[in-house]
Amino acid sequence: MSEILVEPIEQYGLSKKVRTQSLFSKIGIVGCGSVGRNLARLVSASGMEVIFVEVSEEKIAMALREIERELDRQIEHWGMTPGDKRIIMSRIHGTLKYEDLQGCDLVIEAILSKSSELTTEIRKGVFKNIERHVDPNCIIATNSTTTIITELASELEYKHRCVSLHVLTTAKDARVVEVVKGLYTSEEVYQAACKFVKLIGKTVVPVEESPGLVSIRIFSVMFNEACEMLMEGVARKEDIDLVMRDGLGLAYGPFEMADRAGLDKVERWMENLYKEFGDMRYKPSPLLKKMVRANQLGTK
Repeated sequence: MSEILVEPIEQYGLSKKVRTQSLFSKIGIVGCGSVGRNLARLVSASGMEVIFVEVSEEKIAMALREIERELDRQIEHWGMTPGDKRIIMSRIHGTLKYEDLQGCDLVIEAILSKSSELTTEIRKGVFKNIERHVDPNCIIATNSTTTIITELASELEYKHRCVSLHVLTTAKDARVVEVVKGLYTSEEVYQAACKFVKLIGKTVVPVEESPGLVSIRIFSVMFNEACEMLMEGVARKEDIDLVMRDGLGLAYGPFEMADRAGLDKVERWMENLYKEFGDMRYKPSPLLKKMVRANQLGTK
């Protein structure tokens, strides 16, 4: 009878004698802008410790404040309790030092680069900094869609540990993660990354290495066409969104989605795609460029 009871007791963590360490217990995030904050909240809500690296104490405080604000919104809409919020916040910690990533099982790079020209070199530098301070078996991932993971891994000592995890955060109810296996990525690392995706309650979408993956390539073309129709006077911005949302069943229309992502970020996506493919479909619309120059960047 005692043998029958051992398994359920162990499953709920009531016996510490033979507990085994989880594959993912501590997750690092480099960069805690809008994407990093969403990642931190999602990972912590799934029961894992989160340590994020930022460049100043002010940015750390702002990130924690914004995460807390989003949790408060969920409480207001009965999505969680104040007790849930306290538990989630207790697992999230900010730091200025890459050294504090020691002990992480996975580190996700989610920096905000303001230059589409320098983004690959900047991310390579981040990957090198991460590798200096984590164990050889720690997985290093990027959330970037327009930077190739093979290129980011190319100058590391342990190239096989690198993978791309694009966690879609623009739509509130997005349930998929685009997972990319680079030329160096080992099958073991890829399978572990897929397991992490499932642990945070998302669905794995395997994607081959290609700038923009699936999500950003399709969105870029849709957004450019929406801008073209707006400039032609075919329909108002609100009505274009309405047709796409209520007519075609999207969670958000193209303009709403761009506002949530940030127009400056959308411009960088499209510039990277245009540079990579040379296809006019991806060339940023003059309307988008005008909005970014005016610093009208959306609601991100």
